[in-house]
Amino acid sequence: MEKENATLLTELILTGLLYQPQWQIPVFLAFLVIYLITMVGNLGLIALICSDSHLHTPMYLLLGSLAFLDAWISSTVTPKMLVNFLTKIKVISLSECMTQLFSFAFSATTECFVLATMAYDRYVAICKPLLYPVIMTNRLCIRLLVSSFVGGVLHALIHIGGLFRLTFCNSNIIHHFYCDIMPLFKISCTDPSINVLMVFIFSGSIQVFTILTVLVSYTLVLFTILKKKSVQGIRKAFSTCGAHLLSVSLYFGSLLFMYVRPGSVQADDQDMMDSLFYTVIIPLLNPIIYSLRNKNVLDSLAKILKRNVSISY
Repeated sequence: MEKENATLLTELILTGLLYQPQWQIPVFLAFLVIYLITMVGNLGLIALICSDSHLHTPMYLLLGSLAFLDAWISSTVTPKMLVNFLTKIKVISLSECMTQLFSFAFSATTECFVLATMAYDRYVAICKPLLYPVIMTNRLCIRLLVSSFVGGVLHALIHIGGLFRLTFCNSNIIHHFYCDIMPLFKISCTDPSINVLMVFIFSGSIQVFTILTVLVSYTLVLFTILKKKSVQGIRKAFSTCGAHLLSVSLYFGSLLFMYVRPGSVQADDQDMMDSLFYTVIIPLLNPIIYSLRNKNVLDSLAKILKRNVSISY
């Protein structure tokens, strides 16, 4: 009877972020502004890259893909979180929860692969500049991007498929502000050991592979930069890679903190803060980091603004 009741479960409750009731509207408005800036920044960057033919190169195709994934992951989490700020009972249907989890797992995994590909792109550009147009072609870049997106879909499907072996009867309360896989394991009345092992094997392997790719690429880049005798060349190389290194450090750092922390009430609270960082804050920061440190992006934006001003007059 207990198993039968568990299979009939159709709704879950998200506890959401903890805050005082009088802060409900200010917190809602703050996250609404963050979300709007995130969408304008990322979608604007995509539109800018699409509209300027000079930016149709591997580096900017990868940057546009990163902006797309940031907009996707933010839209996966933030709208539901904003709705929950204004509702007393933060209910989410089981099907909506699974959809949100799939969308999050897909975008987070794909972003790991895209960041690793961006590191490889910078390695070729700096360590083998003469061969860069031959090695890192648009065709190869598109193949790597397609592989990244396919890998993201397959990884998400693996974990969603694994959830169908679980039943939820211990509780329908998820101590999180969105449907993440670890909080779901905690409310399962079926032993989730196999699922936890799958997360460790697949998610762990992806993180290790992508982080190693980034570390190896930038170690080689660092050695190449230090060999340069030109101060201007060193500054240009650091400027090109600095934004990517900052973005990678923020993203992978928060992911690692999320999955190495032991399970406890305090860990649940810390997990929410880590999740908030890479689902809300990093998608906000990435377009700012890349745009303000990229001369070609700023020049392209200036051209479009001048063109629009001249047309209006």
